Amino acid sequence: MIQLKSEREIEIMARGGRILAETVQHVEQRVAPGMTTADLDEIAERFIRGKGAIPAFKGLYNFPASVCTSINQEIVHGIPSKKRVIKEGDLVSVDIGVRLDGYYTDSATTVAVGKIDAVSQKLLDVTRAALAAGIAAATSDNHIGDIGAAVQGVVEAAGFSVVRELVGHGIGVAFHEEPQVPNYGKPKRGARLTPGLTIAIEPMVNVGKPATRTMADRWTVVSADGSRSAHFEHTVAITRDGPRVLTSLVNEASARPTVAV
Repeated sequence: MIQLKSEREIEIMARGGRILAETVQHVEQRVAPGMTTADLDEIAERFIRGKGAIPAFKGLYNFPASVCTSINQEIVHGIPSKKRVIKEGDLVSVDIGVRLDGYYTDSATTVAVGKIDAVSQKLLDVTRAALAAGIAAATSDNHIGDIGAAVQGVVEAAGFSVVRELVGHGIGVAFHEEPQVPNYGKPKRGARLTPGLTIAIEPMVNVGKPATRTMADRWTVVSADGSRSAHFEHTVAITRDGPRVLTSLVNEASARPTVAV
C-alpha cells in the first residue's frame, strides 16, 4: 500500500536528506586511489553518526556495512572490504541511506577516480542526465511510468542500457515502500504521482546490455557482460508545486536533462 506523507513528515525526511546529501558529498570528495572500500564505509558511518543520524543500511536485510560500494561492472550492493583497493581510472558507486527520527532517505552517486576513459565519462554524464529527467517528470499530473519513460529515453538515446531487474522505490517510514519505480516504462501508466508520495529515483545504467547477475556473496549485482555501470539516486517528494529533491544540497528539481551523445 502506498503511504502518503504529511508536510510534517516530509520536513523530517528533508532534515535527514540534508544530512545524507552532506554525507554523500563528504565521501565523494575523499575517494582516491589507494583507499579501500572499507575506508569509505568508515568515513560515511562516522560522518552520519556525528550528525545525530543512523546509517540506514547497516543491518538492513542483514547487510553488513553502512554503505554499498560498487566498482566498474558492479551495479549495486557491493560490500565494503579492506581488501578492495580503489585504483586510478575506476568508477566507484557509493549508495548511502540515513535514518533520522524514524524516517529514511536514500541517495547514490558514482565517482570517477582520477582520469577515466571517454566512454566512462559519457556513462556518468548520461546517467546523471537520466536522473535529472526522471526528477523533472515527477510531477503531480504524471504517473510512475512517466518517470521511467523519461529515464529510459535519455539512456537509450545515448546508446546505453537501463538495468531492468533493479528499480527505485517508495521510501519513508520503511526503507522500501510501495510503489516500485522502474527506470523504464510508458507515459501515463502505473500509479499516479500524488502529493505526499516520497520515492527514490535511481537510474542504473550499463554501457553494454541490461542483463545482470548476482555474485557469490549474494549481494553484489554486476552487469552480465562485464560492461561498466553507473548509479545516481535522489529521494524526491511529490508536491503540488513540483518535485522536491530531499537529498541534494542544491535545487535539482529544475535541472535540464541534456547531455552530448
